[in-house]
Amino acid sequence: MNRYANILILTACFLFSHSSLVFAAQFFELNGLAIDGHDPVAYFTEQKPVKGSPEFRSDYQGSTFQFASAAHRDTFAANPEQFVPQYGGYCAYGMARGYKAKIDPAAFTVVSHKLYLNYSEAVRSRWLADVPGYIQKADANWPEVQMSIKVQE
Repeated sequence: MNRYANILILTACFLFSHSSLVFAAQFFELNGLAIDGHDPVAYFTEQKPVKGSPEFRSDYQGSTFQFASAAHRDTFAANPEQFVPQYGGYCAYGMARGYKAKIDPAAFTVVSHKLYLNYSEAVRSRWLADVPGYIQKADANWPEVQMSIKVQE
């Protein structure tokens, strides 16, 4: 085997053995969990944040989501896109302004059957001042901003 073939094989082995370097989680995580372990289905069924249980988990696009019940987990697994937070779970207001920001799971809004999270209740108040306008801006920003690794504190 020639030298270049060996390098190619070693490179491929490295990439496959270190797949976390290649395939990062798609959603913002707090404490290793999407939405800091809150049940995404509960935002729709109970209209409030509900902490999930480690007993009821589901992985989706590289992130782990927790649920309050097996029924919520199964509902999510049947159609995750219906329940995942918009913009990768980053702050929707921040996304409208062109950057990723962490979230507070209690600062949320459900609009047109979509979950939007915000940095804080104060930021959520600003978000509520023009939800349609901010959604339009965030939707336009998301394709470019989602590739950024920087998250505003």
